[in-house]
Order: sequence, then structure tokens, then C-alpha cells
Amino acid sequence: MRSKILLLASLSALALLFYYPVVSILVWGFSPSTLLEVLRDEYYRRVIAFTFWQAILSTLLTLAIGLPGAYLFANYEFPGKRVLKALLTVPFVMPSVMVALGFIVLFGRSGMVASLIGRDPGILYSWKAIILAHAFYNFPVVLRMVSALWERISPSYEEVASTLGAKGFTLFFSVTLPMLLPGLAAAGMLTFIFCFMSFSIPLILGGYRYTTLEVAIFTSIMTLLDFRTGSALALLQMAFSFTFMYLYLNLLDEYSRASSQGIIRRQRRVSLGDLLTVKGLVMLLYFAFITAFILGPLFAVVYSSLIYGDRLSLEWYKRLFSEEYNPLFGTNVLGIIKNSLLFGFSTVVLATLLALLTAYVSHRWSFRGKRVFDTLATLPLASSPIVLGLGYLLAFREFVGSPLLIIMAHTTMAYPFALRSISAALKKVGVSVREAAMSLGATELRAFLNVELPLALGGLIVGAIFSFAMSMAELGATYMLYKPEYTTMTIAVYRYIGARQFGPASALAVLLMVISAIGFMIIERVGEEAW
Repeated sequence: MRSKILLLASLSALALLFYYPVVSILVWGFSPSTLLEVLRDEYYRRVIAFTFWQAILSTLLTLAIGLPGAYLFANYEFPGKRVLKALLTVPFVMPSVMVALGFIVLFGRSGMVASLIGRDPGILYSWKAIILAHAFYNFPVVLRMVSALWERISPSYEEVASTLGAKGFTLFFSVTLPMLLPGLAAAGMLTFIFCFMSFSIPLILGGYRYTTLEVAIFTSIMTLLDFRTGSALALLQMAFSFTFMYLYLNLLDEYSRASSQGIIRRQRRVSLGDLLTVKGLVMLLYFAFITAFILGPLFAVVYSSLIYGDRLSLEWYKRLFSEEYNPLFGTNVLGIIKNSLLFGFSTVVLATLLALLTAYVSHRWSFRGKRVFDTLATLPLASSPIVLGLGYLLAFREFVGSPLLIIMAHTTMAYPFALRSISAALKKVGVSVREAAMSLGATELRAFLNVELPLALGGLIVGAIFSFAMSMAELGATYMLYKPEYTTMTIAVYRYIGARQFGPASALAVLLMVISAIGFMIIERVGEEAW
């Protein structure tokens, strides 16, 4: 009986948070005439084509940049390796609006690069800026996933091939690459999905000429107030994203099987003499380039926040907290920070509880329709913030502007990541542990709370931190649902960017960066469960 109650509770929460808004979009957008009108419109066809094109190019560039790093981290041991790997993972937990700001400050007409070379580099507000920013943002995905699999490829395969004459690139393409394909495919598909559903980066860095499907939905709803066209575009977006997510989950199964080998290859220790060889110098040049690529936009934001009138100053921070310099918002900066923290901690509680309940039902019980339940539970992973925001606008019109609605939207977006982390941790807890506790008289629930849950605490903490970070970084759905008095830090940064006030935008982004970095350090301290 208890299992049926928990199952019903999990499905009811998912229905309220995700499926009811999705059905609302279907009701509004499922019109053959509207869909045909959108597909016949040359502008929207160009938007869809560009969305695919930029996602493909972004994925290829990310793989090209990340693959050498995955090779080095999987095969070599060197001083500072863990610190460097953590440093190169930072972009993934940074809010995308802050990344966009970093590219503006770095590559803008009066930015740092323009000051160095004496002219506009011609990167900003173009497809090049979108692709570079996506590569910056998703580089950690490729680095982590591919290196984790590479570490588990038994060196005996390469040794046998070497004895048969295969060396260098021949050895890599004939032996190593085929074994890496599950990792490359899964990391590439996940990167493609993130780039396809990206919102802040195309919105801020692309300009009107380089609109993606996400931005087109946002513009239709928030600017043109055309809910029917926006809903039709959202239907197309959902069809694409659900298809991509289905492919990704299948690729992830292959990746999980390939990386589940118990073999961890012995890594070669790099000495000072090795660094003086050609291979060592190439390694140093690669890490120098990647470090500059990763730290450049972040350093640009920090530098911009400390420069006032061509001199170092804390003036932007003083103005940020001064009432007279905040005309753009319905509250002051302290209120903005309080809103973000309130939404963040509320999301942690709700997303973690829902993920824990769903993971418990999924991994501890077998029942008819379990495959359907698992599919329904993971589908929110394919939802985009803009589509979700539209669904909430249509489904909960009388509550638009309520902080509760924003918390619900944040919970829906954060829940899949918390579920993945908690599920992975629970899978590591053997069934025998629970059975031993129950054989000593513990009920199933007590065995879970007192024995299994403490053993899976690392995954629970990582899921909670990711939920908090996603809430702090969210822009699209929040912008569609908020009232001025509930302005968040990401919305404030976006509003500052729109007003061309890059100084206070940078100062506020630095505060956001510090909060994100604290969460990231906790994740790194707990372990690797998030990856």
C-alpha cells in the first residue's frame, strides 16, 4: 500500500510541475494550420536551420577542443592535475548570462581584446560569438565524460596492436577511437542538446540576425504577444528536444556499459625533463591555451567590475548597493540577492525531495509499468526554460508573477539533475545492505533512511548543490514569470547588459560567480558523482 502511495505522489508532482504545462501548450499550439503557417514562413525555416547549424558547429568545436584534454587527463599524472581539472570544469556551473557578459567585455568594440589589437575583433553579435561561447560552456562535459571512459580502456588492446605494427595515429584511429566512441557520442549528443536549447547566449551574443528557436519562442510571447505562433514553435522545439533526449539516453546506456569496466589504466608521471621535449611543449601550449580560453571571460568580468574611470576602484560595487543607482528594478540589490537565495534554497528542498522520492520508487521496487514510469520521470530533462515558461504562462495564468510559480519552474528544471545524481548514488549501494538491515528487524523504510540514504549522502549533496546552482543561473523561464519585486540576480545582470551598464553588471556577476564557485567547490569536495 505504501509503495502505491509513494508512486502516486511522485506521478502527481510530475503531472503538476511538468505535464500539465506541456498539455497546455499542446492545447494552444496543436493546430495544423498554425504549424503549417510557421513551417511555410521563410523566416522561421531560417531560424530552425540556424538552430541546427550552430548546435552542430558548437558540438564539433567543443569535441575538437576537449578531446586532447581528455587524452592528457586520462593518460598522464602531473603536479596540480586535480586543481587544473577542477579549474577547467568551472564554466559548466557558471550562469550562462555571466558567460555572455564575459564575452561582451572581452570581445566588444571597446573590450579588452579590441584595446590590445587596436580594432574591433569582429566576434561579438555574430555566429562566431555563439559558437565560441557554447564551446566555452560545454568544454567540461567532453573533458569529464571522455577522460572518464579513456581511463578505463585497457592498455592491453593498444599493446597488442603495437606489437602488430600499429603506431601513432594509426593506433589511435584503429584501436583507441572505436573504444572511445560511446563516450564521444554521449558527450557530443549532450553538448548538442545544450547548444540546441541554449537561450541566454544566442539572445545576448547573437543579435537579431542570429536568432535560434528558443529566442524566437521568447520573442513571439514576450515581445509580439503572439501566443499561438509561440506555442506552435514550442511544439516543434519539444518534438526536437524529446527526440534528441531519447537518442542521448540510449547513448548514455552504451557509455555507462563501456565505462563500468573495473580497469583503471596506469598513468604516466610527467617529469620536468618530459616538459622540455616536443610532446611536453605541445602539452604546455595546449593547457596554456585552454586556461586562457576558460579564464579569459571570467577574468574580463572581474576586471570590468574593478575598473572605473580607467583606474582600479570599488565604485561599481558601491553603486550596486546604493539605492539611487538602481532605477531598473522594482527592488534594491539586497532584495535581488534575497530573491535569488530564496528561490535557490526552495528549489533545493523541493527538487531534492522529488528526486529522492522518484529514485526510491524507481530503484527499489518492481511493478507493472515501471518502464513507462521511468520514461515519464526522465522526460523533464528534455524541457527547455522557454518552453516551460510558456507552459506555466498558459497553465497558471492567474498565478503569473507569484514567487511560488517561479519556484515550481526552477524545481522542474533542477529535478532531473538531482534525480540523476541521487539515482547514481543509490545504484552503488548494494541490495545486500538493505537485506541485511531488514533481516535484523528494520522495516523497508527504516532500512532506507538509516542505512541506504547515509551511504548515498554524497549523491544527495551533489544533487542539492546542482539544484541550487541551476536556480541561481536560470533566466528564461524566470523572465517570463516574474514581477519586478521578484527580480533575481541573473535577470538583473541581463537588464544591466540591455541598458549597456557593463560596470554594475560585472559587479553583480562577480557576486553570482562567487556563489556558483562555492557550490562547485562543495561538489568537488564531495566527489565525482555529478559527472
